[in-house]
Amino acid sequence: MSTKVGIIGAGGMLQYHITGFRQAGAEVVAIADAAPGAAERAAKQWGVPNTYGSVDEMLEKCTELDAVSIIVPNKFHAPLSLQCLRAGKHVFCEKPPALKASEVEEMIKISSETGKKLMFNFNNRARPEAVAMKAYVDAGVTGTINSAQAKWVRRTGIPGFGGWFTTKELSGGGAVIDLLHMIDLALYFMGYPEPAHVLAQTFDTFITDKGFKGPWGIPDRADGINNVEAAAHGFVTFKTGQVLTLQVSWAEMVKREEVSVVFQGTGAGGKVERLFGRDGFDETAIDTCELYVQENGNSVDRKITVPACEDMGRIGSSKNFIDAIEGRAEAYNTPIQALRLMQIIDAIYQSAETGAPVSIA
Repeated sequence: MSTKVGIIGAGGMLQYHITGFRQAGAEVVAIADAAPGAAERAAKQWGVPNTYGSVDEMLEKCTELDAVSIIVPNKFHAPLSLQCLRAGKHVFCEKPPALKASEVEEMIKISSETGKKLMFNFNNRARPEAVAMKAYVDAGVTGTINSAQAKWVRRTGIPGFGGWFTTKELSGGGAVIDLLHMIDLALYFMGYPEPAHVLAQTFDTFITDKGFKGPWGIPDRADGINNVEAAAHGFVTFKTGQVLTLQVSWAEMVKREEVSVVFQGTGAGGKVERLFGRDGFDETAIDTCELYVQENGNSVDRKITVPACEDMGRIGSSKNFIDAIEGRAEAYNTPIQALRLMQIIDAIYQSAETGAPVSIA
């Protein structure tokens, strides 16, 4: 019997969630969206039988639901996840997990009490490059990863001015909380160690400069708020002795958009990198997946060849949610990992505000 899924939010990510769920054999039976007509338009396009104007209505009337996916602004991730968990549904939530770590702690508590799976769309773990690299890590080829560098930098990438992305009350922050994927991927390769200390600085230099608007996002709002960071740099230490350096930006003076994790292990180093082209995924884009080893006294660079994946793992991540529910696969992520990630993000913002290192208990 297939898992029956309802989707909350009819935005751009819906196409990937639906495709991944269906590839795993799940049945998408409902879409809920508060915007007039949004659910109906998406349901017509994707052949979904039921639409609702609110989450309450969907949970009340669509009694066949086993699981939900949540595709809404960040502020609503935790409240809706908690509501659906309490209603007895498995939850697949877009990133970030919440606005702060304390909300994730409550989500973990309710997930444990209800026995329902709670997962997040850390989709870059499902990219072929990441899957291949993680297999080498798990096989012991890299040894212990002592240090890593996580980077997602954009030159012109502010996702609209005055909308929810740039309004801290709704988003929780700017580039860091939006482009958290490479921090997560570095931690994933490192074994998701428990963080100890964070030192960071954020910059809002270009957050109101229309010359730094990205080609994606949402429309500008002239009367909106722009009170989040455009860039951040930081350093994290872990209780294991491992360390992580991070650089994240929507708007920063760099040559081109770079999405990468580089690490140094006791057995091998590695790099997973995407350099975007002039127009995103075009002929000038460059993908790299490499291991660096010493063999017979020689420095050897191993190129790992994997299939192209322009959706950046979004479909595979959604498919994994269903596979994990139905017992065919291990979940790509766990709530404890989400908590540690949010603890680091909280500490980045606190350190930037206070100008001092932050200890994580």
